[in-house]
Amino acid sequence: MSTKSQRQLAELRARFRTKADKLPELAFLLKGSLLQRFKRCSSPGCACHADPPRLHGPYWQWTAKIKGKTVTRILSEQQVSRYREWMGNAQRFDQIVQELYELSAQADELLRSQEGAPRPPKRSARSRS
Repeated sequence: MSTKSQRQLAELRARFRTKADKLPELAFLLKGSLLQRFKRCSSPGCACHADPPRLHGPYWQWTAKIKGKTVTRILSEQQVSRYREWMGNAQRFDQIVQELYELSAQADELLRSQEGAPRPPKRSARSRS
């Protein structure tokens, strides 16, 4: 491997380590979607049925897929704050992991360019018949 390639690989390793070192800084992770909802109730004389309606709410709703099933929870304002923080952590985690994959792909490309392409095995006379 050339000195230039060794330097490039060392730089990729250093960048990888710098990114990977950020992972322990993250706290809890949560995926899903947050929605703010306004609803009508079942009381026919309520203002939510007027024209224009004055809907009840806002209500915060979190939805996510857990073990293949859609899960929905109604959240308090305090819970919304925590869910936002944890969802932000999950986004940062995903971003860091994606960058680690990209750096790994660059290192693979560099190493493969130095190693040369493998050749398929020659077929024996016996396997040709």
